[in-house]
This record gives sequence, C-alpha cells and structure tokens, in this order.
Amino acid sequence: MTETQARATVGWHIELEFEEDDHRTRAAALVRLSDGNEVRAHGYASRHPSDKNQPRVGEEVAGARALNELAMKLLTKAHDEIDEASGRTSRPLT
Repeated sequence: MTETQARATVGWHIELEFEEDDHRTRAAALVRLSDGNEVRAHGYASRHPSDKNQPRVGEEVAGARALNELAMKLLTKAHDEIDEASGRTSRPLT
C-alpha cells in the first residue's frame, strides 16, 4: 500500500428482533449501511407439535434464515450497483 492510498474502517450494525408464540418464531433483521440505506429481511421457524418448546432454538433458526435473506439482498444490491456503474451485467455467485 502506498502513502497515497488510505485505509478506511467501516462497520455495520445488524439488528435482529424476534416475535414468538408457542409454535412459531419470526425474526426481523436490519442493517444500516454507511451510505444511509437500510436493508431489511425476515426469517421464520415453526415448532412441530411433538417437539419440546425451546425458544432459543426457534430464534437461532429464524435468525439464521433472516440473515441468509439479508445476505442475498446485499449481494443483489451490490451487483445492481456494479451493473449501473459499469454498464454491463454482473452475476452474483450463489
């Protein structure tokens, strides 16, 4: 790295909120990007009636699904920005 190149540290804060009842958990994920945009996603988990009630497990499953959706939305957003800037079509790796 040369002296004219500057390193910048950027951080994102991701929020996860959960709503639960006896059989279902809903997760809402939100990330605020450094450009001021927000990306939101949701995930769900359902407990089978014969399974033991374990709210933490429902949160983990629903949270993972919300984060997965969030990741895919961020990839799509990034590729849309690449396409706009370059005038060509990029393709996200899946």
